[in-house]
Amino acid sequence: MLNLLRELGLTFVPLFVAMDSVGNLPIFLSLTKDVEASESRHAARLAIFTALGLGLGFVAIGKAIFLLLGIEVADFLVAGGIILLALAIKDLITGKMIEAQDSLAPKMAGVVPLGTPLIVGPAVLTTLLILLDQHYSVVILIVSFILNLVIQWLLLRQANRIVGFLGNTGVRAISKIVMLLLAAIAVKMIRAGVLAILG
Repeated sequence: MLNLLRELGLTFVPLFVAMDSVGNLPIFLSLTKDVEASESRHAARLAIFTALGLGLGFVAIGKAIFLLLGIEVADFLVAGGIILLALAIKDLITGKMIEAQDSLAPKMAGVVPLGTPLIVGPAVLTTLLILLDQHYSVVILIVSFILNLVIQWLLLRQANRIVGFLGNTGVRAISKIVMLLLAAIAVKMIRAGVLAILG
């Protein structure tokens, strides 16, 4: 039981950091500020289901991609770590991990950019594939992923209250701390990959 909880924690934390649930709130609010509450809730549900489908799809075909392309775990650790580090640095410098398109209709915002690439984008997909190839239980990994999506959904449902309580400055501060953690995890991945290649 302790081993299962430990494995759950080891898969949950990197996904939580990569997803940056709190950091997604201001973007969600800006994309849904001119719609009714029911449409805002619909956009949140659509975002979560889009993210779920994309994440589960990557978990399902992740190993096949590795085999098909002849990619070793060490190769992906280095490549994935570099991508995560670049995304974290971009967010820390510019305040945006990705560029949202303001011209998108609010109803479609649940799919793009909320579902992907905000909730499940390069950082989460890279983390999922790396965790999958580090021999964690697929069931535990999926549970961790779904738990993170549940947390994201709850935060989106309470976005106005949370941002009102923390303020935009508080939300940005939390997001920056999360990005620093993501950068640290990225460096750890790169180090592990390089050591595996050299070893």
